[in-house]
This record gives sequence, structure tokens and C-alpha cells, in this order.
Amino acid sequence: MLFTKFQPVNTFTVSYRISSFRIWLTGLPKLPVPPLKQTCERYLATLEPIVSEEELEHTRELVQEFLKGGVGERLQKGLERRARKTENWLSEWWMQSAYLDCRMPVAVYTSPGVVLPRMHFQDRQGQMRFAAKLIAGVLDFKKMIDTETLPVEYLSGKPLCMDQYYQVLSSCRIPGPKRDTVVNHAIGMTPPTHITVVHNFQFFVLDVYNSDGTPLTVDQIYMQLEKIWNSSLQTNKEPIGILTSQHRNTWGKAYNNLIKDKTNKESVRAIQKSIFTVCLDAPMPRVSDELYPSRVAAQVLHGGGARWNSGNRWFDKTLQFIIGEDGTCGLVYEHAPAEGPPIVFLIDHVVKYMQRTEIVRSPMVPLSMPLKLRFNITPEVKRDIEKAKQNMNIMVHDLDVKVLMFDHFGKNVPKQHKLSPDAFVQMALQLAYFRMYNTCCSTYESASLRMFLYGRTDAIRSTTADSFRFVQAMQDPNTERLTLLQKAVETHKENTYNAIHGQAIDRHLLGLKRQSIEDLTSIPEIFMDTSFAVAHHYNLSTSQVGSKTDCVMCFGPMEPDGYGVCYNPMDEHINIAITAFNSCEETNAARFARSVEEALLDMRALLEDTATAKQ
Repeated sequence: MLFTKFQPVNTFTVSYRISSFRIWLTGLPKLPVPPLKQTCERYLATLEPIVSEEELEHTRELVQEFLKGGVGERLQKGLERRARKTENWLSEWWMQSAYLDCRMPVAVYTSPGVVLPRMHFQDRQGQMRFAAKLIAGVLDFKKMIDTETLPVEYLSGKPLCMDQYYQVLSSCRIPGPKRDTVVNHAIGMTPPTHITVVHNFQFFVLDVYNSDGTPLTVDQIYMQLEKIWNSSLQTNKEPIGILTSQHRNTWGKAYNNLIKDKTNKESVRAIQKSIFTVCLDAPMPRVSDELYPSRVAAQVLHGGGARWNSGNRWFDKTLQFIIGEDGTCGLVYEHAPAEGPPIVFLIDHVVKYMQRTEIVRSPMVPLSMPLKLRFNITPEVKRDIEKAKQNMNIMVHDLDVKVLMFDHFGKNVPKQHKLSPDAFVQMALQLAYFRMYNTCCSTYESASLRMFLYGRTDAIRSTTADSFRFVQAMQDPNTERLTLLQKAVETHKENTYNAIHGQAIDRHLLGLKRQSIEDLTSIPEIFMDTSFAVAHHYNLSTSQVGSKTDCVMCFGPMEPDGYGVCYNPMDEHINIAITAFNSCEETNAARFARSVEEALLDMRALLEDTATAKQ
């Protein structure tokens, strides 16, 4: 395969793609700018089931004015010029608006977690043996990145952009007073050779390569983890990592306080530069087997609070693997550099590696003691830590998590009936929500734009006029419910196709709005309209993250009165994680989970009853 050196196109790109990694000349096309009229028509169609007729009529007038008055055309031409001049007209704006400008904490609000199946160890030896194998597995994955032998992925026969894989290791988010940056340290003459390990709130630098460049064996890593464990038995240390869970402006100020001190600055830099972080967690309070998946999902998202493992993190780090003494394992990742699929691909690789790896007996070469990172806790830093503890505990109490291990059927059932499994689950979410609230809501499902150079995501709008007709029909047994389900699924499939081919509406609308800001003109009225606010208030924020591993991904809701729903459809079952906020009286994760379960079962019954009737 041919490679070319990447030339940064602007200063912003450098800040988050500082790696100057090589890119594949697989003929990846540039992200298109969709036709203006098409986006406007599709925008109005998405509003039909979620706004009143009066609001819709008002928006129609604004859209007409936008199209006919010349404003839309001028912004569209500006976007098209930008598309010609840049490698991806969207990536800089998306990175800013979705991540770096966002000032909410990354913990819970933007960083997703992944829960792996429970392990059978219940002690520190098992925990460290597992951690050693996992570290070796990630280093094995890193070898593919370093040697540029990572196989290119394909979708519908088309190659996908692999750039995100090159952004997740040795990278870290850095807080700023108003906007963050992401730095990738995997470039330069001396890329990092260490990971960070945190235990009992204490951080250690663990070199994972020998002097000849070969990675440490599982045995060697295990021995080093033993040393770390024995050097971090004091539990009275300040949980410095909890600072990273704060509101970004608060953390930005605290960060500047922290790194005024030279020792602190060096310690922080060592964490930021590390390939990834491993969090050796203390055991959490025991819960029933039924509640266990939900508790672990919460733990990977926030660590369980200041008393437990929330200080055993550096939330700005792109990749943090979490291994508890009680068999809990998973990871949390900072979302700015990558989407879920590359993370899940890495997990699948590591899990497979751990299953086949044989323990190689290491030559008894003495390894130096891992370096313990020191922090000088000034009264000011101490105050910042106390504030972070309080805020984290509030966040922990507010997050409502329910993991539904739906074991009645998996993607096998919709497939038997020639229906898209993803669309089928999305219609179940629509039905569950409608039954609970007797209304439809704006629904976001992420779609990959990796068919295009540096593509990230666009939104599939799951709430459509057809989904609305289907959920209404499910209240009345005398309607053509199956036909309406099939139509709603087909519409969702079309919307998905449009989204992954760069023809969805959300990023285009964002681009037009940003273009008006760049042009220093007044923001067009369609972006100040009530309908626009309703369309972007996602009561359901959803994502399908398919994995070979029987894991479940989870993330917090997008809105104070919303749900975060992530699902992994396996052949015979579906793992679904649902989150909500306890501070909202209207939402309840467990209630919604029950409603989703009922909706899935009712939809299967609908398919099977109709099939039986035809026999």
C-alpha cells in the first residue's frame, strides 16, 4: 500500500492531529457539501413529528426566505469554497463545537465507558495478572500502528479512513480557560515508551519496552505491577486525578495552579505523554448479580465517587483501562480523538490476544523500579481537590444507570424477517419512549463518516413521520402495524445510507451556521427559531456499537431531561445501557429499560403472529 506524509492544513489541525502520521492513498474522497435545497427539505421533514403545526408553518416560511433571499446560497458557496481548500470542511468545526468548546466535565457528559464481561479473579494477584496480559495485548495492537500494518476497514466495499486509530494512543486532552486542546505525543524523534499506572490515587510511570525496543513480556509487566502495588499501599494520598473530572473552565484554572510547581508540571506531563493509563481500582461494594452490570457501567463512567475510585483516574487521558480487584474490568475514553468503533476494534483485538497468549518466561533481567510521580499539594491545590470531590459526588448521585441484558433474542430475529437489526432496535426505542410519554422526541443516532478523509460522524434522525405512524399504530390492534413497522424500518435504513454517504442534514446545518459566523454576518433566522432548538434537544441520544466481545458501551444523556442509550446487538441477545439524570423527575433509566424490553418483545410477537397467520 502507498503512503504519503501528511501536511497539516492549518494551525487547528496541528493541535489535534499533531502526529503527522502517514495517510493511506486509498482514494478516500473528501466529505461532500450536500445540496442546499435537499438539506432544507429533509430538515422540514424531520420536524414534522416533533413540533406543532403552527411552529412547522413558521419554520417553512423561514426556510423559504433562507432559500429564496440569497442568504442560504451565499453561505452554501462559502462552504463549497472551504471544502475545496481544506481536506475536510467539517473536521475543525466539529472538533471545536462537539468537544473542545464544550465546558461540561468530560466524565459522564462526553466520555463513554465500555464494560467487559466480569472476570473470575477476586484478589490482587488475579487483578495484576489480568492487567499484565491486557497491557501486553494493547502493546501488540500498538505494534500494528507503529509498523503501519493495521488492516484497512471496509464498508460496502469502500475503504474507511483509519486516521482515528492513530489518535488514541499517546494522546491527551489539555484543559484551557475557554477552549481545550488535544495533543498527540506519538510523533517526534522519541515517542513515549511508558504507560501510567494508578493505584490508591498514586501515579506511576511504567516503561513497557526493554532497551532493545522489544516490549516487556507478561511476566515482566506483572513483576513491575507488583512493585507498584507494594509502593502505593498508603491510602491517605490526595486524589489528584479527581481534578480532571471538573467543569472544564474550573479545571482549566486549577490546572494552571497545579503546574506552576515544577515537580507537578513534570508529573502531569508524564501522564499526558504516556501511551495509555491503567487504573488498578479498589473493590466496590458488593451488589446482586442483576445490579452488577449497571454498577460497573457507572463505575467506568465516573469511578463511584470520591470515597471510591473517582480519584484513581486521569479523565483527560484518551484511553484508561479500569481493572478492579473484584473482577470488574472495562475502560473509559476521552471522546475528542475518536469514535466508538476504533475503540471497540482495539478491545476485540486485546481480548483475542489475552485468550491466546502464552506466558513467556522472561530472562531474569532486573528491571528498574517504576517511577512514582510526585505532587506538591499547596493549600490552593488542596482547595481545588476538595471542590472537585464535592462536585464529583453530586455527579455520581445524579447519574441513573441501567444496563439491560436483553436475552430473549438478538439480531437473529430481525434478520430472519429481512429487517435491519439497527433500525429494528431504533423503532423499539421510539415505541418505548412514545408509550412512556405519549409523544415523540428528537432522537440522535450517530453515523460514521469514515468513508471520507478525516470523517467523524453525522446524525441519523430516528424519529420520522413513518416511525411516528408506527408507534401510534401499536396502540391500536386493528391497524396495519406490520406494514407500518416495515415502512419505518425502511425509512430508517434510507436515512442511515444518506448519513454515511455524507447526505444527512445536521453537520451541513452546523456548517452553514458556522459559515455565517466566519463571514461576520448576522446569524440567519432559521438557526434562531424554536423549531431549530427543539430539533437539537435530543431527549434520546443513541448509538449502536457492535463488538465481537460481549461488552456494553455506555455514555451519559445529552440533555438534562434525556436518555443516553448505547446498544450492542449480538446474534442471540442485545446488551443495552441506558442512562438518565436523577435530578429530572420525568426520566427513569430502569423504567425506560422495562419499556424497551416490552417494545422489543411486542415487535417480535408482531413479526411472528403475522408469519403464523400466513402459514
